[in-house]
Amino acid sequence: MSKARIMSVFGTRPEAIKMAPLVRELTGREGLESLCCVTAQHREMLDSVLNIFKITPDYDLNIMEPGQTLSTITTKCLLGLEKVFQEAKPDLVLVHGDTTTAFSAALAAFYGKIPVGHVEAGLRTHDRYSPFPEEMNRTMVGDLAELHFSPTSANRKNLMAEGIEKGIYLTGNTVIDAMKTTVRPDFVFPAELLNHIDYENRKVIVVTCHRRENYGEPMENIMSALSHIARAHPETELIYPVHLSPVVQEAAHRHLDGIENVHLISPVDVEEMHNLMARCYMVMTDSGGLQEEAPALGKPVLVLRKETERPEAVQAGTVKLAGVDYDNIVSLAEALITDQNMYDGMAHAVNPYGDGSACIRIADAIEYRFGLRETPPAEFVAGTR
Repeated sequence: MSKARIMSVFGTRPEAIKMAPLVRELTGREGLESLCCVTAQHREMLDSVLNIFKITPDYDLNIMEPGQTLSTITTKCLLGLEKVFQEAKPDLVLVHGDTTTAFSAALAAFYGKIPVGHVEAGLRTHDRYSPFPEEMNRTMVGDLAELHFSPTSANRKNLMAEGIEKGIYLTGNTVIDAMKTTVRPDFVFPAELLNHIDYENRKVIVVTCHRRENYGEPMENIMSALSHIARAHPETELIYPVHLSPVVQEAAHRHLDGIENVHLISPVDVEEMHNLMARCYMVMTDSGGLQEEAPALGKPVLVLRKETERPEAVQAGTVKLAGVDYDNIVSLAEALITDQNMYDGMAHAVNPYGDGSACIRIADAIEYRFGLRETPPAEFVAGTR
């Protein structure tokens, strides 16, 4: 039997971080031929991850353009991937998560009658406009996919509630696999400032805030809360890699410029962020991925959103949903800064997201799908870090 051709398609930095270790795992499987196509929905941020993990794509659509919209991303992906799939003739297309690239690739594969595997399947907020467009992207990918690689049992339950019962594999999250490569005690930050922060004696808070649904009043509340926290607690250091969005840049600098213990820095790559979180005290974020990564490093997380598609961490106690209300953000942050018992409870809670073997399980499931192994992979069981 010839090798099964597996094509991984991704286009943004978050996808690349979580797909890179899987591409590596698939490359080492004797019965599989691993191909990689990037859309470059994000260009520079994607390339930094490819360089870190030493991945050279077989195909690069290079679609990014100034002022791109969801419609232009979707149409350029569809047209580009149609040609790629016709040339490469993959037996399975793998997509990740909830990006417009993921949805477009799944749809293009469906049009070509190619099976789709969905990595990080089953996350839901049950609000189609929050996060936007991610909630509908991942829901539609779920309808198109034949194989569903769910990080947690709650994700699997979401799929089953939607009538999806076949092809679901409980794998853990591939981002934990990625961190085995990126986090190193001897890591030297390219930004010299980060090498001189006193991580041992200062309470370093890593901040990210960039989501579209937080534009406007929610972001004003978040920035005002960060300003108050920094001024009221001189024992803290806030490190905020500011997203390149002009909306985010304006709000961050207007509220936080000139505060001595706030450091507004340029966006960092995946290695820098993982190693920064490994050294920090806590994380405040509206990101999805950091909610999974920080608990694996024993760092409490305050989520700066109204809801989360990752409720497992809230239930496990590693994450608290702070929302976008000024008073609630300040109250929870100050509690973590001042209450050691609360901090220790979150820092030492069970990590629900993975054990570093998600990629092995996914590759095993793919081999099982193509008759290259007799048994399906064992399921991930949430345990300690």
